[in-house]
Amino acid sequence: MRASNLMILTLMAAATAYGAPSTQVAWTPQTLQFVKSGKAEHGKELAQTCNGCHAAADNPAPSLEGQLATYLYRQLQDFKAGSRKDPVMSALSSSLSDQDMADLAAWYAGQEAFAGTGGVSDPTGIAGRGDPTRMEPPCAVCHSGSGAGEKVDTPRLSGQKTGYLEKTLTDYKAGTRTNDVYHRMRLIAGKLNDKEIKQLADYYSKLR
Repeated sequence: MRASNLMILTLMAAATAYGAPSTQVAWTPQTLQFVKSGKAEHGKELAQTCNGCHAAADNPAPSLEGQLATYLYRQLQDFKAGSRKDPVMSALSSSLSDQDMADLAAWYAGQEAFAGTGGVSDPTGIAGRGDPTRMEPPCAVCHSGSGAGEKVDTPRLSGQKTGYLEKTLTDYKAGTRTNDVYHRMRLIAGKLNDKEIKQLADYYSKLR
């Protein structure tokens, strides 16, 4: 079965089983333009509060540099609305306006992403090929073969912190992270075993 068809079937199954999206953000042309017009210089000022966690290599908070602006904007909105939960981020996002969020997203999206070491292969085969026997689509269908992410708001995975990637997949699998549209990541991560989660996290953290 072709990867594109497998992904369609997976998302159709998720939509049928779970119904409505798990976010309040609707990607209208107006919203996309609003995020695109974010003021990076103001975002740089706001980011001084964020860097203590996100710029620290030994902190599990994700690296944000080079991330898609649309993805960052939606995550901040979801934290504020309660669709995504974290004690620190929920509190911080509550004081941000829509413009603040767009500005922060613009700043981080414009920074150079951390480059992985390269020269790695995926021992699970799921990143590039998926697993048709489990109706598990390839990660590359949404996140691209390079792990750079895809519009509208599918995040960059390449060069991301290993611990964060592992925690994210584990949280999706456990159902403790719930802001994935139509449960698609919960459905996908739910089919992974703990070893595969660790291997995929390691693979993407090293991917250039």
